[in-house]
Amino acid sequence: MSQRLEKTDAEWRAQLSPQEYAVLRQAGTEPAYTGEYTDTTTTGVYRCRACNHELFRSDTKFASHCGWPSFYAPTEDDAVELIEDRALGMVRTEARCANCGSHLGHVFEGEGYDVPTDQRWCINSISLTLEPTE
Repeated sequence: MSQRLEKTDAEWRAQLSPQEYAVLRQAGTEPAYTGEYTDTTTTGVYRCRACNHELFRSDTKFASHCGWPSFYAPTEDDAVELIEDRALGMVRTEARCANCGSHLGHVFEGEGYDVPTDQRWCINSISLTLEPTE
């Protein structure tokens, strides 16, 4: 990966909508079952809405019925960075874009989904854009 993309808070606010900024830059969460990609089955590449960095591919997306898009693995080992999140009185693993540091969602393990990694990457739709495969 190349050098990390850095922008000022003012630059992020100018680029992103208030809702995008709240999730991507302030680690917010969109309401369950409201995101545009929750039930999408389109074949393609999911990219970071803030910087266009490739994060996930549709072939790793699965129906978890949790209210947010779910993937079982990122596209590359270094596409996403993982950070311990102790907010809300629990310990979770936060997923951020490795290119720009934007909040994507959280990773959960051992939930029993029939996926190769036994992981659920629970990602906010508003953190993503989908580039459909032709």
